Amino acid sequence: MGVVTYSDEHVSTIPPGRIFKASIVDSHNLMPKILPDAIKSIEIIKGDGGAGSIKQINFARGWVKHQIDELDEKTFTYKYTLIEGEGISDKVEKVCYDIKFEGSSDGGTVSKMITTIYTRGDFEIKEEELKAGKEKVLGLYKVVEAYLIDNPNAYV
Repeated sequence: MGVVTYSDEHVSTIPPGRIFKASIVDSHNLMPKILPDAIKSIEIIKGDGGAGSIKQINFARGWVKHQIDELDEKTFTYKYTLIEGEGISDKVEKVCYDIKFEGSSDGGTVSKMITTIYTRGDFEIKEEELKAGKEKVLGLYKVVEAYLIDNPNAYV
């Protein structure tokens, strides 16, 4: 088994509580609303949405299942594991995400994400694939940020 770990950071003008509520806690309602062409629905198929729960995200083309490992609304931390669907194959066992939203000195947020990919055998992830994954995540943050800027009373 191989392990590939990388980290990303995104800076936003939105306070951490708002961006956490929108992009994590209420993602099952917000994401299909603001990205209807990409995300058809997000369903909590096991649990109450907290640790131990499983979410299924239904895309226009495909689906994934995430197991929520930790969700802490006080520290704005979220850890989950991609366990089934797109991205999981005979070459990739699982993908773990560790996300933390921290307040910045200007009242905004620094979002930090560590991604750990567990591969099977001697399979190696190509740099282009890592870059594409990073760009998708950044795109989601930008869409949520734009929604919150356009809707200043949402998720306050």
